[in-house]
Amino acid sequence: MSDPTKPFTDMFKTMGEQLNVPSFDMGKIMEHHQKNLDAMTRSWQAAASGAQEIARKQREIFEEAVKDITALAKEYQPGASAHDAAAKHADYAKRAMEAAIANTRDIAELTKKSAGEALSIVHERMKESLDEIRSGIEKK
Repeated sequence: MSDPTKPFTDMFKTMGEQLNVPSFDMGKIMEHHQKNLDAMTRSWQAAASGAQEIARKQREIFEEAVKDITALAKEYQPGASAHDAAAKHADYAKRAMEAAIANTRDIAELTKKSAGEALSIVHERMKESLDEIRSGIEKK
């Protein structure tokens, strides 16, 4: 039976010795986790930067839409012919559709770039981590 006053870590140490478990280099383990945390921080920063770019682009899109609607309202002439009004509306609809497609593409590209950067950081750290584990095993 174990002594209840014995610290928790000592119990694991004793159990490890009894089972002949190899010792762990806590410094290496802490260094490994610090590298993981650093990679995650860089990944989050890349994602946050991407989110800021997307928000900036959305603000530009909104401002451009307001400008276009204002211009359309200024061009409105109540006494104009139906043909002229329909042509103006068709032109506006065409420009709005083209802008929507371009804006959607731009936001998709920003999202892809941001996610790619964040994922690349995590992926690189995973490869480094596996290399560290592999080299630690090969030394023993």
